[in-house]
Amino acid sequence: MGAVTLADALTRARRRLSDGGIEDAAREARLLVGGLLGLAPAALISQEARVLTGEEAALIEGALARRLDREPVYRILGQRPFFGLILTLSPDTLEPRPDTEILVERLIPLARDVVAAKGECRLLDLGTGTGAICLALIEAVAGVHGTGTDISAGALETARRNAHLNGLSDRFETIESDWFAAVGGRYDIIVSNPPYIRSTVVEDLAEEVRRFDPRRALDGGEDGLDAYRRIAEGALPHLNEGGAVAFEIGFDQKEAVTELMAGKGFRLVEAASDLGGNDRVLVFAVA
Repeated sequence: MGAVTLADALTRARRRLSDGGIEDAAREARLLVGGLLGLAPAALISQEARVLTGEEAALIEGALARRLDREPVYRILGQRPFFGLILTLSPDTLEPRPDTEILVERLIPLARDVVAAKGECRLLDLGTGTGAICLALIEAVAGVHGTGTDISAGALETARRNAHLNGLSDRFETIESDWFAAVGGRYDIIVSNPPYIRSTVVEDLAEEVRRFDPRRALDGGEDGLDAYRRIAEGALPHLNEGGAVAFEIGFDQKEAVTELMAGKGFRLVEAASDLGGNDRVLVFAVA
């Protein structure tokens, strides 16, 4: 094979992904090639005549094989952007998705109000995974001090690494805990993006999710509500006066989660939809 330019590599990647049934193959080719070579989107155009080394070409070929096996692009790259941060991923963590940024957006004004009133905001992120929600709020609001919990020691290691990489370690700590089991003290905001897929549906998820996201970060039990029950049961003793509890939810869970929380002394104060118009975020206060 002769010299392979960056433009050649992008064209071949796009064609292989498209032939392999990958939706939006052009975008994924750009993400994959740019990410592997450390090139910004503009550089993919300005450097299209650049000749790749053999090592670079082989790296791209290996990554394409992994993507055609349905491994997600950002898992191949080992990291992904989230709310202005770059987060590393691991087999122990769910891959953060854009829908979760809506939860962060809705909590920023609340966190700012708490900081304005008290000088700081104590945040508890249950099932923190990569640390995405907690770290994004720490970055967005000076005065937020976050604690991320997870049942997985590997996930907590990933979250701590992300805090360090983004310069946020001084306001972030972790606790290995099964929901509230090892948590003490009170917080101004308790937040979670818990597992909420019904057990019987997990095997029907896209391969990219079913095979590469950890099952315990997906499986919410028979009705998808197991984690919400645990959090609803334990939240009140860990909440400061005037505090809030916020969730990401499945598209059809608004009424069920609201009813669960109402049964434990909470009222719904805000609901938000994702870009597809589905219910996605709920925020509760003490009734």
